[in-house]
Formats: sequence, structure tokens, C-alpha cells
Amino acid sequence: HRLHTPMYFFLLNLALLDLGSISTTLPKAMANALWDTRAISYQGCAAQVFLFVLLMSAEYSLLTVMAYDRYAAICKPLHYGSLVGSRACAQMAAAAWGSGFLNAVLHTATTFSLPLCQGNAVDQFFCEIPHILKLSCSDAYLREVGLTAISFCLGVGCFLFIVVSYVLIFRAVLRMPCEQGLHKAFSTCLPHLAVVSLSVSTVLFAYLKPPSISSPSLDPVVAVLYSVVPPALNPLIYSMRNKKLKDAVRKILLYMLLHHQ
Repeated sequence: HRLHTPMYFFLLNLALLDLGSISTTLPKAMANALWDTRAISYQGCAAQVFLFVLLMSAEYSLLTVMAYDRYAAICKPLHYGSLVGSRACAQMAAAAWGSGFLNAVLHTATTFSLPLCQGNAVDQFFCEIPHILKLSCSDAYLREVGLTAISFCLGVGCFLFIVVSYVLIFRAVLRMPCEQGLHKAFSTCLPHLAVVSLSVSTVLFAYLKPPSISSPSLDPVVAVLYSVVPPALNPLIYSMRNKKLKDAVRKILLYMLLHHQ
């Protein structure tokens, strides 16, 4: 039980971040689609950028923390209580939220201090930093580009930490003599690995795709891939490994089927 309690605490934080990131972009996009408009205020655009960067950055930091949590639970189970106690969990979660807040403040302040020389029409369904930079003067956006490069390097560091954690985890798992223990370890780790892979691959494709394949029709699809798909799939990926939840879903479906008949 003690090996699972921190994981559920981190999953609660992940669920809040997913809910927040979808709520930041989709409601305004759906309202604009219903009213056939693309308008958003300058303050609303700044708030959208701030919240989106905060929540996405904090989620990536939290996924890194969760990799450490799984490493400690599987590779150092006897020391788990001292490595990932309740105080350590709170501190790591606070660090994830705090790093997201700091990243959001820096990016938002830098982006919205730039003069817009190319009009004020963002070619996207939400306020996205790369599309705002396209509207700025040619030499004024270099500060934000430098800041993005620093954030990218930190992100690569987190990704390498996650990869190393899982290399150590799988080495430990493959040495397990008990088949049941092997199954439990994989069922705990694979959902997290799937979420990390989905988040990282979609963000990398969105921000590192060559300009030659960028187009008004492709960019919104790519934006949906990294801003909507991972937060929407995370609850499904994590919840489907929970036996009680699967039993509850099965009962609901069976009840609906019998009631319909």
C-alpha cells in the first residue's frame, strides 16, 4: 500500500494539470467556432499563453518526478518510505508546479514585451508563442528564441533522466523471478512511459518540424496533437490499468445494455 500511495497523489496532480490545460484552450476555441469569430482580447491572449505554458511545463516536470517515484518503488523498495515520504511528495509536486510557474512568467513576459509589426491576427485556434513571434519585428524575437532554447535544453535533461530511470527499472524488472511481480511492475510503468512518449513526441513534432511542411491546414492539427490529445488520453491510459475502475466500467456498460434491452 505504501508503494502505491505517492503514485495516486501524483496522478491527482496530473489530472488537475490535464484538466487545466484543456480548459485553457478548448472552451474559447469552441465558443469562437459557435459564434463564427476568431476574436480574443490582448489580455485574454496573454492569460492563455501564461496558463498553457505553466500547465504544460508543470506536467512535464511532474512526469519526470513520477519516473523517479517508479524507480524508487521498483529498484529501492526497502528505502521507498524514506526516499518518497509524504513530505518529499509534497516538495516534488510543489517543485513541478513552481518550475511551470517560473517558466510561464519568463515566456509570457518576454513574448508580450515584443512589438507586433505584422498585424494582430494569430493563425491558430489558440494563442501559441511561435505564431505570436511571427507577428513581431525580425530582430526583436531573439530573446524569446534564446529562452526557448534554454527551456528546450532543460526539457532534454528531464527526458534523459526519464530514459535513464526506465533503463534501470527494466533492468531490475527483468531480473525478477516471480512472473506476477514482473506483470505488476510492467503494468505500473508502461502507462507512464506511454504518456511520456505521447507528450514528448507531439511537442517535438510541433516545435521542431521544418518550415517546409508548415501550412495553415497542418498547424492546427499538430497543435491539437500536443495540446488536446495527451491530456485527453492520460486519464484513459492510467485508469485502464486499475482493476476496480475496469470492473466499474464493465458493470455500467452491462447495466446500460440490459436496461436498453
